[in-house]
Amino acid sequence: MDFSYTQDQQNIRDAILNQCSQFSDDYWLERDREGLFPLDFYKSMADAGWLGVAMPESVGGAGLGITEAAIMMQAVAEAGGGMTAASSIHGPVFSLEPIALFGTEEQKQRMIPPILSGVEKMCFAVTEPNAGLDTTKLKTRAEKQDGGYLVNGEKIWITNAHVADRMMLLARTTPLDQVARKTQGLSLFFTCLDRSKIEHRLIPKMGRHAVGSNMLFINDLWIPEEDRIGAEGEGFKIILKGLNPERILLGAEAVGIGRNAIQRAARYARERIVFDRPIGMNQGIQHPLAKCWAQLEAANLMVMKAATLFDKGEDCGVEANAGKYLAAENAFEACHTAMLTLGGMGYAQEYHVERLLREVLIPRTAPVSPHMILNFLAEKVLELPKSY
Repeated sequence: MDFSYTQDQQNIRDAILNQCSQFSDDYWLERDREGLFPLDFYKSMADAGWLGVAMPESVGGAGLGITEAAIMMQAVAEAGGGMTAASSIHGPVFSLEPIALFGTEEQKQRMIPPILSGVEKMCFAVTEPNAGLDTTKLKTRAEKQDGGYLVNGEKIWITNAHVADRMMLLARTTPLDQVARKTQGLSLFFTCLDRSKIEHRLIPKMGRHAVGSNMLFINDLWIPEEDRIGAEGEGFKIILKGLNPERILLGAEAVGIGRNAIQRAARYARERIVFDRPIGMNQGIQHPLAKCWAQLEAANLMVMKAATLFDKGEDCGVEANAGKYLAAENAFEACHTAMLTLGGMGYAQEYHVERLLREVLIPRTAPVSPHMILNFLAEKVLELPKSY
């Protein structure tokens, strides 16, 4: 049992922190105010080869594991960019996994390198307005025709769809009432986001304004058969392979945000003088911050345990979900505590804590709610009856 990074892992963390130091707090605040995608940050990470950290070397990746990806994404969030920085590159880091695992050699070579190099950007189009977490109830339909599929439907909360060139799309190829099991009949595609057939509408939201969330309206989109990943009807099974890595990365990013908030609060508490003494001398300030630090570091251990199990090829569903839950809940408390530490200035944009508090609500809510994680843990760990 070893809780320390290898030298290579430490080098990754140090290199990412150094890379991200080129982008100041003011840079992220301006992107948030303007609602503009951080293209120069995205390009810098692509040019440095970081988008392919967990992809095979044969397609231009680094051939490392989800553990290294988690270390990287945590450092990105911790450096001050929060969920804006993390979400701008989060997709390429894990969303190409279905192609790497189930794609043909031709698909791997055609689809993955343009994303890793930054020549193309991608989005992950799964969720729908009326399906929620019940993915088997997706209504977007891909009808088989000669040479491909004709797709119609709607998607919602699709990150970066407004700037994407390609999308990973899950659609139903066999109607739900014609399959033996509801998980059957869904197929996965990686295809061109043809804007003549797809309308996007940005969703106004609380935070992470620079990385847009979209509704998509798909009308007679043609997808050639060579863009289908894996066998027809097996899309749900393929998507499941990416759920645990996604939870691990979101957990790592949440810890990074929480750490950044605590660092800002501690620095402020050391410097802020009230009644002729730094407020950091007061235990009413010290104890909440120390508690948040301890909770974050404990959550991080669970996240990294899940990543290690995944890279060893072992089951990590419980650990990935628990790690995401603990990281997100404790990161939220850390950001809120940081805001309280700064008092009124915690509400001011120039101190950046309010931005972190808004953004930490994303991993707390998505891609799966804390309530559903607790349902899962109750069933899988405590052997209680399934409640949904």
